[in-house]
Amino acid sequence: MSILWAISHWLYETPFAVGIRESDWAFSMIETVHVLGLGLMAGTIAIVDFRLLGLVFRRQPVSRVLAQVLPATWIGFVVMAVSGGLLFVASAEKLLHWVFGAKVALLALAGLNPLIFHTTVYRHVEGWDLEAEVPLQARIAAVTSLVLWSAIIVLGRAVAYVE
Repeated sequence: MSILWAISHWLYETPFAVGIRESDWAFSMIETVHVLGLGLMAGTIAIVDFRLLGLVFRRQPVSRVLAQVLPATWIGFVVMAVSGGLLFVASAEKLLHWVFGAKVALLALAGLNPLIFHTTVYRHVEGWDLEAEVPLQARIAAVTSLVLWSAIIVLGRAVAYVE
């Protein structure tokens, strides 16, 4: 028995997890909140990515678009993380499969992408902030973000169908 399985089994059997799982409404409500948080976070991230690709708000400075959506992005992230944690606790034992592992790995990459973006090309945003076409590095970060979040959403949905 692996330590990961033992921890997952312990979480799965806690009264808290059982209460969520066996409630007539708790799991469904938490899942709904999770999807709403994901929609808020991924939607605001997509707005920035589309601006970086020159598809929307071409006349708006990138820094302004980012500043306007960032608070909503963080709210969506917190809602998604808390509700996702609750969903994980309630289903921990059932999530020990490759789909959930792939989702977690992609979440880590999706977190690294903006970190790399902000510590590299965005550090010099004042030089290209008003340009309709941003530097190639910024466009690569945007495409990477869109691909990662799309895959995370697909895998998140697939988790429910894999045993």
